[in-house]
Amino acid sequence: MLVRLTDTWTEILRRRASNTSTGTGAYAAPVRDVLGQLVAAATLMQSNIKFDGSLILQILGDGPLKLAVVEVQPDLALRATATVIGPVDEVATLSQMVNHSRQGRCAITLDPVAKLPGQQPYQGVVPLVDNQGQPMETVSAILEQYMRQSEQLDTTLVLAANEQIAAGLLIQRLPAQGQGSVDEHYQRISILAKSLQREELLTLDVQTILHRLFWQEQVRQFEPLQRKNAPRFACSCSRERVARMIVGLGQAEAHSILAERADIEVACDFCGLQYRFDAVDVAQLFVASMLQSPGSPVAH
Repeated sequence: MLVRLTDTWTEILRRRASNTSTGTGAYAAPVRDVLGQLVAAATLMQSNIKFDGSLILQILGDGPLKLAVVEVQPDLALRATATVIGPVDEVATLSQMVNHSRQGRCAITLDPVAKLPGQQPYQGVVPLVDNQGQPMETVSAILEQYMRQSEQLDTTLVLAANEQIAAGLLIQRLPAQGQGSVDEHYQRISILAKSLQREELLTLDVQTILHRLFWQEQVRQFEPLQRKNAPRFACSCSRERVARMIVGLGQAEAHSILAERADIEVACDFCGLQYRFDAVDVAQLFVASMLQSPGSPVAH
């Protein structure tokens, strides 16, 4: 599977750069490239498994890049953000950004749309070090290890991103029985895929990439996803979700915030949209919450 995100990716970057509420500004180039590779990888993975729920791909770091997260819905609507604390050197490596003390983690969560009672989302977590305990320096290596350890699936990923494109190529071995040469075939295709260079992935069209890599193979190409079925930016934040978060803080905490300022202001990290709740709004939230609580008194 091969994905090339242009408008979707630049929209994510544009919203980050224009989000004045946090004062963070645009991502440093190394952070941008890591997040773009995660966006491409998460899109490929969701499209590949066709899961009826959201796929959330996260890297949790112990360096300046504390969190990079991508959420992709079943229809390939997606959003992404990164949390950065402090400056990031323009030539910082992946391990310097997210695995400074070798405490970084990669997590993939599958959250089904239709949950059974008591059902929890599935989550797999792996460290950002290889089998010898050495820090891994590419997003593709981290995710390949995740697929081997958590899913027992041989996977090859080639990922790249810049300020205009986030792109990725995924090769995965299908389950097979009674075919002794399956490993040999997969290894050959994997080696060919790994020969794809970053600049080729970012600049060449799909047809050219496939021809360069697999010109000796019999390639059957499916129709690319278009328009409403294609990956696109979409954020699921809402005033109702923010309201539930404020109620979750508790009345005392909400009132302490209002004692210092005129309203509670929450900005979405993904899309930059700002939500404001003044004292009247907050009072109404807690009254409504009390009325909805089991056993709460009801006035007649």
